[in-house]
Amino acid sequence: MLQAAPEADAPFGGSLLGMILRSGVFAQIILLLLLAFSLLSWTIILRKWLTLRHVRQKNHEFVDFFRKSARLSEIHSACEHYQGSPLSGIFTAAYRELNAQIQALKGHNPEAPVLTERNTAAIHRALQRASASELSLLEKNMSWLATTGSVTPFIGLLGTVVGIINAFLGLGLEKTTSIQAVAPGISEALVATAAGLFAAIPAVIAYNYFISGIKDIAADMDDFSSEFLNLVERSFS
Repeated sequence: MLQAAPEADAPFGGSLLGMILRSGVFAQIILLLLLAFSLLSWTIILRKWLTLRHVRQKNHEFVDFFRKSARLSEIHSACEHYQGSPLSGIFTAAYRELNAQIQALKGHNPEAPVLTERNTAAIHRALQRASASELSLLEKNMSWLATTGSVTPFIGLLGTVVGIINAFLGLGLEKTTSIQAVAPGISEALVATAAGLFAAIPAVIAYNYFISGIKDIAADMDDFSSEFLNLVERSFS
């Protein structure tokens, strides 16, 4: 009576985990590398998502407070309550530059300093510097997501190519050839490609999503800078 072959002797190893454990050292190194890429990418994705959500909320609250306040000094005193909002950082930098320009003008006209076009341009430059600094913070670690999305498929492909080469080399040493002889090696090799895609696809989706969100926040910063400059020109020109 014929008996079924034990699971350990099955061509495909019975499970994906068993296939990975029986794969070669090079294939395991490739899979560990892809796992590291994936774990770090998911950590960045979660932290970036929480950060952007917090930024949107704080920006909305700060703009409402800015438009309701009667004095710039009052807004400056309240900026510490809006930590995490790029608009708060932009306002602080512009407010300090505005005070510096007013103090310089008081030497010429102590009673009623009037801002000139040159003074306004200096405030505008301060707004641009602060916006660039805040934007750099928002874009932190985005390059890693882009790298993961572009590199991990090729790392997985490398593992697949090497695995297929080893499978055919082993097949060449056999006296008889059949699909059963080469299939296990090819299936193990294809796991690397699947792992590379598994790491790359979420990273690409998250990168595009976050870039869109950062662009929206950058537009909000530009709008706020224009609104601040308009307020300064109405008040001090």
